[in-house]
Amino acid sequence: MNRRSALAVSLLAAGAVLTACGDAQLPGTADVKPASVQVGGDAKAVDSVATALTDAIRAMPSPEFGKLVVDGDGRTIYRFDKDTAKPPTTNCTGDCAAAWPPVLVDDPAAVQATGVDATLLGTVERPEGGKQLTIAGWPAYRYAKDTAPGDVKGQGAGGNWFAFTPEGKKAAAAKSGTVGVAVMKVGKLGQIVTDREGMTLYRFDKDSAKPPTTNCKGDCAKKWPPVLVPDGAKVEGLDSLGTVDRGDGTRQLTVGGWPVYRFAEDKVPCDTKGQGVGGTWFALNDTGAKVGA
Repeated sequence: MNRRSALAVSLLAAGAVLTACGDAQLPGTADVKPASVQVGGDAKAVDSVATALTDAIRAMPSPEFGKLVVDGDGRTIYRFDKDTAKPPTTNCTGDCAAAWPPVLVDDPAAVQATGVDATLLGTVERPEGGKQLTIAGWPAYRYAKDTAPGDVKGQGAGGNWFAFTPEGKKAAAAKSGTVGVAVMKVGKLGQIVTDREGMTLYRFDKDSAKPPTTNCKGDCAKKWPPVLVPDGAKVEGLDSLGTVDRGDGTRQLTVGGWPVYRFAEDKVPCDTKGQGVGGTWFALNDTGAKVGA
């Protein structure tokens, strides 16, 4: 199988200062930031996408991401951080479900599972009708832009979408790669730190830098996805970069000691909708100091 992947968590370092926030698309944006997929006015078209190929799932090795869960045709299956597993709840409907078609199934016991514990499989009722497959309680989706077996273009999209591991957890990059950042001019905020795709990074006043400490977890981390550094990955792009242990087995990128996050409501490069939220969230510069406070 030809394994093709849009690397979303294994990022190239971008140490050079980008000049401005304009209309030009930054590298990798098209693959990582999903747009609404036009399915036409026929609701049955959405259903036909969602119900296709649900007879089997299997674990598939990936050199970039370790073992992933795919369907019978080799298409990657994803989970959404804004859903919940306890109880299983799906929050991706309408345009979201067009871009991320839910995996529908009548009976999870009838799904042939290879390399995935069948006891992890279940279903949750969709708001529009039908039963959606769940893995370890998490509703399962495909990504409409994955057009060939082995595509993993949805991995890390918006900081909320991740391929499933066979244990029902979020896939991260394999033990290799580099996590980097860029510095670019964004509107009145001036020079701020962004990820490679130009998405604004933020710091949280309730965290600390000395020592680096993260206090945004649970529901907070769904709204403010932490920038994670996979095991074995390097951090490059600024002298002030580091990492902090989040206490759940993952490491978070820091700038000047401050843990950094994306904001779930920032949809395109140069969005700064998280700036000043709650009087505690701010963009930051290359030293970790908050900007525009």
